[in-house]
Amino acid sequence: MNCDTIMAILINKRSEAAPKVQEILTRFGCIIRVRLGVHEVDACSEEGLVLLQLCGSPEDKEQLVNELKQLKLVRVKKMSLD
Repeated sequence: MNCDTIMAILINKRSEAAPKVQEILTRFGCIIRVRLGVHEVDACSEEGLVLLQLCGSPEDKEQLVNELKQLKLVRVKKMSLD
C-alpha cells in the first residue's frame, strides 16, 4: 500500500467549516493512516490545521483533495515523499 502522501488542510472559521471537513474526512477514512489536528487553545482560534498521512490509490487521494478544495474556507496542499 502506498502511504507516501502527506496532506495539510488549513481551515478558516473552524466553527463554520469544520463540520463539512469532518464529513469529507469520514467518507475517506479508509485512506487516512494518521490524522493530527492543531489549533490555538488559549483563544480558541477560528483557524485550524489538520495534517494527514494518506494511503491508497492516487485517484482516491486526488478525489479527497478535490472535494476539500470545493469548500470556500479551506486550503489544501499535498506532497508525496517518494
